[in-house]
Amino acid sequence: MTDPQSSPRPTPRLDLVGLVVADMAASLAFYRRLGLDLPADADGAPHVETTLPGGLRLAWDTEETIRSFDPSYTREAAGNRTSLAFLCADPAAVDALFAELTAAGAPVHLAPFDAVWGQRYATVLDPDGGSVDLFAPLPG
Repeated sequence: MTDPQSSPRPTPRLDLVGLVVADMAASLAFYRRLGLDLPADADGAPHVETTLPGGLRLAWDTEETIRSFDPSYTREAAGNRTSLAFLCADPAAVDALFAELTAAGAPVHLAPFDAVWGQRYATVLDPDGGSVDLFAPLPG
């Protein structure tokens, strides 16, 4: 029997961030406004994914898709412990994107503010209540 501590193994690499959504079309429309290139014909799909710059994949699955392999899945039991953060070009871009998303119906969690850690920061909620942060470094 070999000692697992002595056997080198490859380091796992974060490859995919998955979002479970109630309304695929609404979720994809929201993320398109954030600049993600998502095909329009994906709005009715049960699973959608895209590869981001750098190779990380972002995926969406409908609640029905998740229940197809996890019949006990419920939104309430899953909780909301995931947040996505989008780097904007500058503080004005944070404000502009925040205005665009909220005008399109995204609920406000935190209106834009200058954070003590040196960023212009705001948080909106996606159509499934997921936290989406918008940020940019403050000048100087």
